[in-house]
Amino acid sequence: MAANTEGSCSCGAVRFRVTGPFESFFLCHCRRCRKDTGSAHAANLFSQAAELHWLRGQDTVRTYRVPHTRHRKSFCTICGSSVPNSADDGAGIVVPAGCLDSAIDLLPDAHIFCASRAEWDVRLEDIPHCAALPG
Repeated sequence: MAANTEGSCSCGAVRFRVTGPFESFFLCHCRRCRKDTGSAHAANLFSQAAELHWLRGQDTVRTYRVPHTRHRKSFCTICGSSVPNSADDGAGIVVPAGCLDSAIDLLPDAHIFCASRAEWDVRLEDIPHCAALPG
């Protein structure tokens, strides 16, 4: 993977660069990640070694932390898009894969917290695929 990976929020107010490698890429099906994304799972890249650099809009980023847990979600306060977050101790970052503008050459390592998977999240590969919104 490239040494620099860039991303942004939907409205463009927030831009960032990650310098360094991602060590893991997980599709998380836990209830909290499903609530965060409004979808079947979150797709998050993790790194202990990479550094997060805000290129613009850091002042519009807010982080919600679930009390008494390690779970957190950072987002743009203008458009609501998920953006990266750092651990409180500065050791490690989590980057939502969907906010990346740069291509990455990684595939997810695993589906995690599958015991919490939504009941409708089964055999999704069997559902028709459409290139755009069906007419």
